[in-house]
Amino acid sequence: MGSINFTNALGINSSAMQLRAARAEVLANNLANADTPGYKARDFDFQAVLAGQTRSKDQLTLARTHRGHIDNNGATEGEDGELLYRTPSQPSIDGNTVDSQIEQALFARNSLNYNASFEFLNGKFKGIKGAIRGE
Repeated sequence: MGSINFTNALGINSSAMQLRAARAEVLANNLANADTPGYKARDFDFQAVLAGQTRSKDQLTLARTHRGHIDNNGATEGEDGELLYRTPSQPSIDGNTVDSQIEQALFARNSLNYNASFEFLNGKFKGIKGAIRGE
C-alpha cells in the first residue's frame, strides 16, 4: 500500500488558503490606515502569486537583474516583494490612497473565497478519510 501525497490530493487549495489569509491581513491593514495621512494602499495580484507558487520547476522562467523589472506574471514588485501599491481612483488631499468602500468590498470577496477554499479542502479531507476507512 502506498503513502498519500497530500500535495497531489489537495491541489492548490492549501496554497490558496494561505495566500487568502495573507491578503486579508494586507487589506485589513489598508482599512486600519484609511485615515492615516500619506498612507499608500497595498495589495497583491492573487492569481499571479498563486500561479507563481504552483508553477512547475520545469517551466522556463525569466531572470531578473533588478527587482523593479517585470517578472513572469507581468506585475512589478513593490518594496515588500509581492506587495504592490494600489492606484487611487480619486486623489486625496492628505496623500492617502485608501478607498474604504473598495477595500471593504475586496476584503469581503477575499473572505468568501477563503471560505470556499476551506469548504473545498474540508470535502477533500472527508474523501481521503473515507478512502482510508474503505468507505
